[in-house]
Amino acid sequence: MHYGWVVVWITFVAVLIAAGIRSITGVILIPLEQEFDWSRSSISFAINLILYGISGPFIAAGFERLGVRKIMSYSMVLLVIGLVASLLMTQIWQLHLIWGVVIGIGSGVFLSVLSANIATIWFEEKRGMVLGLLMAATAAGQMIFLPILSFLTEEYSWRVGMVVFIGLGLLITPIVLIWMKDHPRDKGLLPYGATKEETKTENKKNPILAAFEVLWIGVRSGPFWLLSGSFFICGLSTAGLLGTHFIPASTHHGIPEVHAASIFAFMGIFNIIGTMIAGWLSDRFDNRWLLFWFYGLRGLSLLVLPYALQMQSYVMLIAFAVFYGLDWIATVPPTVRLAADFFGKENGPIVYGWVFAAHQIGSGVAAYLGGYFYDVFHSYTITFVSAGVLCIVATLFVLIIKKQATIIAQSPQVTVDK
Repeated sequence: MHYGWVVVWITFVAVLIAAGIRSITGVILIPLEQEFDWSRSSISFAINLILYGISGPFIAAGFERLGVRKIMSYSMVLLVIGLVASLLMTQIWQLHLIWGVVIGIGSGVFLSVLSANIATIWFEEKRGMVLGLLMAATAAGQMIFLPILSFLTEEYSWRVGMVVFIGLGLLITPIVLIWMKDHPRDKGLLPYGATKEETKTENKKNPILAAFEVLWIGVRSGPFWLLSGSFFICGLSTAGLLGTHFIPASTHHGIPEVHAASIFAFMGIFNIIGTMIAGWLSDRFDNRWLLFWFYGLRGLSLLVLPYALQMQSYVMLIAFAVFYGLDWIATVPPTVRLAADFFGKENGPIVYGWVFAAHQIGSGVAAYLGGYFYDVFHSYTITFVSAGVLCIVATLFVLIIKKQATIIAQSPQVTVDK
């Protein structure tokens, strides 16, 4: 067995745990609101997802300089520190610091560009499938942990769920330190499916400088802005919106929290299926059209969600979970492939890091505005409908990318001098 598969499964478990930690946000919002009398908009802003997205391009550059193993280990320790600190917090500014900064940066390593890096470095063949598998770990984290977290929160306390993840983080860290490898060369191997090793000069650049150099390349091209715009809407309509507000919105309409978490977990099952299929399709079909259908179906499902909640229709909510779940993270493999196609194998992961930053800015906007609109209107309808409309707009963005492709591919301005 090629050692790349060992790296994939270690990464899968690490991402699974990090995704589970991020999923806590959807469970603790109401308990924090009740225990500390904090407003929902303040809590939503504190647990927003912007910082870990903005850190993405710098993390991608840091992988090149410091290595994946070290950064993964340090980041998991940072997540554990954040969870321990959460058990002791009593002020809203502490929530902002812990979840907006400490856990924001720690989770950014695992949930932003790590999967793209592993798939690109370790695999020449089956890259899309591997990327789909690793991105599915995010959905699996929700599927496995959300019902458990909701049960523990309802029966005991939201702090009990955090203790569980402290133990998981302490368990995975030594595994990463011992068995994780930075590159196939560390095991005397070529990437899976490669017949010869690419010649590459060792990167001695400062990761921050390297990230900004690649950003300068990206901002001068149309595909970068179109990918960033569509991914901004992607983040706005997924993690920041449903990941933070689906359970609170369900309880607002009289659906028990455990039932809502179970529906969310059911969504996660189809998320895994959809992401795996998207990875397989991205190796075989035009990624622009894949994104067109993914955004379109997501937009339609979000337009239906308010009515399903108002009617408390479990049939409609399950149907929503199926269609929405199939393309929650399915947009990632095609977007990563397009970034690599336009900007090359070396710069592609860093460009994707910047595009992912736009994704997480959208997530942060949705997390905050969802809470803000609820405080103002005492309803989530306008939030869900607006996100659905924006998803339809995203379908236009990804179609325009195709018109830009020939121009950019022939432009010498997007190449990097070796």
